[in-house]
Amino acid sequence: MYIGVTNDLKRRIYEHKNGEIDGFTKKYNVSKLVFFEHFTNIEYAIKREKQLKKWKRQWKNELVEKENPNWNNLYLNI
Repeated sequence: MYIGVTNDLKRRIYEHKNGEIDGFTKKYNVSKLVFFEHFTNIEYAIKREKQLKKWKRQWKNELVEKENPNWNNLYLNI
C-alpha cells in the first residue's frame, strides 16, 4: 500500500499508472486508488501522511474497508 501527498491527485495517479515515477509504486506495480483524503492545508496533509505511514498494515486496511469495502478503484470517479 502506497501513501503519499500531492497537490494534483489525477496527475499523480496518471504518473504512477504509467510508470513515470521510480520507487515503490513502480517496483510493486501499484496503480489502484482505493482511498484518499482531501486537505486544504499542506502541513495537515503531511502530518496525516506521516501518521498513516506509521500505522500497521491491518489498521490501513481497516481504514480503506470502512470507506471502500470492495476496494474499488476510485480513480475512475474523480
